[in-house]
Amino acid sequence: MDNSNIETRLTELEIKASFTEDLLDQLNLIITRQQDQIDLISRELAALRQQAPDAGAPVFRSLMDDLPPHY
Repeated sequence: MDNSNIETRLTELEIKASFTEDLLDQLNLIITRQQDQIDLISRELAALRQQAPDAGAPVFRSLMDDLPPHY
C-alpha cells in the first residue's frame, strides 16, 4: 500500500470515530433524560398510591357514575 491510500483510510477512520463519539454523547443525553423521566413517574406513582383508598375498605359508588355520558 502506498502512503496516500493509508492516509485516506486513516482519515476515514478518524471521521467514523468522530461521528461515533458524537452519537454516543447524544445517546448518553437521551438515556439521562429518560432516567429522569422514569424517576419522576415513579415518584408520581408512589404519591398516587398514597392518595388511593385502601384496597380492603369498601368504596361508595353511585349508580349515576355508571350511566353513559348521553344520559
